[in-house]
Order: sequence, then structure tokens, then C-alpha cells
Amino acid sequence: MIYRKYIKRLLDIIISALALIILSPVLLILIIAVRVLLGAPVFFHQDRPGRNEKVFRLYKFRTMTDARDQSGKLLPDSVRLTRFGRLLRKTSLDELPELFNILKGDMSIVGPRPLLVEYLPWYTERERLRHTVRPGLTGLAQASGRNYVDWDRRFELDAQYVEQLSLSMDLRVIAMTVKAVLSHGDGVAEDTSAIEGNFAEIRKQQKLKEQQKINEYSDSQCGNKK
Repeated sequence: MIYRKYIKRLLDIIISALALIILSPVLLILIIAVRVLLGAPVFFHQDRPGRNEKVFRLYKFRTMTDARDQSGKLLPDSVRLTRFGRLLRKTSLDELPELFNILKGDMSIVGPRPLLVEYLPWYTERERLRHTVRPGLTGLAQASGRNYVDWDRRFELDAQYVEQLSLSMDLRVIAMTVKAVLSHGDGVAEDTSAIEGNFAEIRKQQKLKEQQKINEYSDSQCGNKK
């Protein structure tokens, strides 16, 4: 409880501040490289729900170009993702700007990954446990398979992390993350939308199927009574 309430946040501040200082030359090089190879803006930003579902703005390095077709529509992610962008994702260097989110207090070094705001209405009560702590730069679910862990398994791992949150758990997740990154980015999908699917749409379809089964069962019961 002491670690969760006080020590974890203190460590987040110390580690993120030191990391930003130590990695400042790397950040500068990446800023220049992204600007030259991928264009402006250098940073990708998006609103994400954090602790207690409070929305904050998450920052990453951009990994895709703005290439469009003749009608002006953005090309598929797999086309816009360059070799350089793919390298940023596999090494997780695109996540480095999130250190500023951690220092600010929006995020933590370790915690459930922040997902899309549109997913909020579709979580079960157990899945909502993921929003009782700050989202993380890395998490148990991500370290366990990154983009290739299905949604149900991912959210169960998030819930388990929250229930077992401790210094030893955070150290375990960090060790797993380092191993995953050093394994040449194993588990990172090039087109995440194609691999993961949109959780809101998936859950919506599940609800529709459940309702159809209920309706079919009700109709059959009414038929039996007749």
C-alpha cells in the first residue's frame, strides 16, 4: 500500500527526470531524424484516458508519413509505415516522449497501457480496474506479448497487475520489457489496427450476438408455450 500510494510516484519522477537528462542527446537526434525522414510534426499526440478515466494528451514520435491517395485519403498504415518508422516501433524508441507524460503525472513507468477514449463505454467492471492506477510506458500485458495478446487476455493481465501491484511486480515487468525489446522487437505488429482490431467494434459485435441469442431463446420459449 505504501509503495502504491507514495513510493511508486516518487520513483516515476526520479527515473523519468534522470532518463530525460541522460537520453537528451538521443531525443535530439531522433527529433532531427523524424523531421527529415518523416516530416512535420515530429510528435504524434492523441487523447487517452488515464487514472480514474481522466483524459490526458499522450505524446510519441511519429512513425508514419502522411502519404495520401489521389482523393486525398490517407493510405493504409502498412504503406505509410517506413523502414525508419518500423525501427522506431520495434525498439520502442517512439515511446520516449511519454517520459514527459510520466514526469507530469499523467502516466507511470509501469502500468496498463493507455488505450483509446472510445473504448471507455465497453469495459466490464473487472476491466475497469486498469483505470484505478496511472497508465504505463510499459505494462504486464504489453510485456507478455505486446500487440499479439488478444483483448480479453490483455485486460485480464491488466487486472492482475493492479491486484498484485508492488515493487517486485514492477521490476518483473521492466525485466520482461527489456527482454522483449532486445529480442528484436518480437511481438510488435507493423499494422496494429489490422492485428488488434478496434476493441469498441469487437465488443459491440459481441453484445449484438449475445442479444440475438437471448432473443432467439425467448422466441423459442414462447413457441413452446403455444
